[in-house]
Amino acid sequence: MTMPDQFLNPADAARKLGVSAKALRLYERRGLISPLRTAAGWRVYGPEEMRRAGEIAALRGLGLSLAQVARVLGGEAASLETALANRQAALELEMRSLAQTVERIRAVRGDLAEGKAPSVAELKGLTRRAAEIDVAFGLPWPWGGEHFELRGLPRLTYIIGPLGSGKTRLARAIATSLDGARFLGLERLTDGTTEAQLRCDPELEARVEHASAWLVEDGATPSPALTALLVALEAKGPPTLVIDMVEQGLDAASQEAFAAYLRRRGVSGPRLLMLTRSSSILDLAALGADEAIILCPANHSPPTRVAPYPGAPGYEAVATCLASPDVRARTEGVVARWTEVTSGAGTSSALAQ
Repeated sequence: MTMPDQFLNPADAARKLGVSAKALRLYERRGLISPLRTAAGWRVYGPEEMRRAGEIAALRGLGLSLAQVARVLGGEAASLETALANRQAALELEMRSLAQTVERIRAVRGDLAEGKAPSVAELKGLTRRAAEIDVAFGLPWPWGGEHFELRGLPRLTYIIGPLGSGKTRLARAIATSLDGARFLGLERLTDGTTEAQLRCDPELEARVEHASAWLVEDGATPSPALTALLVALEAKGPPTLVIDMVEQGLDAASQEAFAAYLRRRGVSGPRLLMLTRSSSILDLAALGADEAIILCPANHSPPTRVAPYPGAPGYEAVATCLASPDVRARTEGVVARWTEVTSGAGTSSALAQ
């Protein structure tokens, strides 16, 4: 049976709404939307379903959890207040940043009027947002010191690569070279510092509890791993966090909720660079304008930024590295390490898993 033109399949519906097909499935799982079915059982979205999905996407864009979205759609407008206040605060922060840039431009124009030429550094500062950071350093082994730089780091950057690609070494080097950055390793799961931080800082504890409540409403399962991430994000600490394997210790629903939480934070909180191989953390179809991907290739070519669309250089390699949370859980304990191998031909390095 042929459906009328106003009925869209999930891919076309998601594209028109500006969300991912995975997001539509999530809305359906939470009972927020019920797509129609063709005679063959395929999901389709008609005008009414698209209207409903558009409302959900708009509310999610304001930072509401799925539970809050359900309440608003059910007639409880009070849930909008906090979301609108947060949105207003984020926009005001952006306005202050833009105003500072305008003032710098005005100052440079004033200098020009007096015959003072601006320096190259001053001009560069006018062509990028004040929040952007450049970092440059010699790449660690296994790249052998080759020069590497990142320009215009966005709010969210995902570092990805297969086992043995050197992505953890790259992440540590970025954290070391970037002013004010902190590397958050896997020891966060066992070292006990999370509880100590919360005990010593009641305001931090309140912020973490608020964020945790939002995540639980969005489907996350409370866990020490989730709390450790929230403490690092909500603490008034370094401007940049580099997080090793962000999905470690989180189940599938928690990963999806945490990814949504990161996007709703907007410009607040630290800039993040996160190692991941989970398709729930890095949803290629849902990447926004303030997100980026860095790929560490298997052949130890220099790391490179990858555009999030099919056909872009490196895109297929990124897609191949990603796995669903259940697959990642089965390989959670697998790590890559380099060892020295001695043979009759001499000593060489080899990859062990």
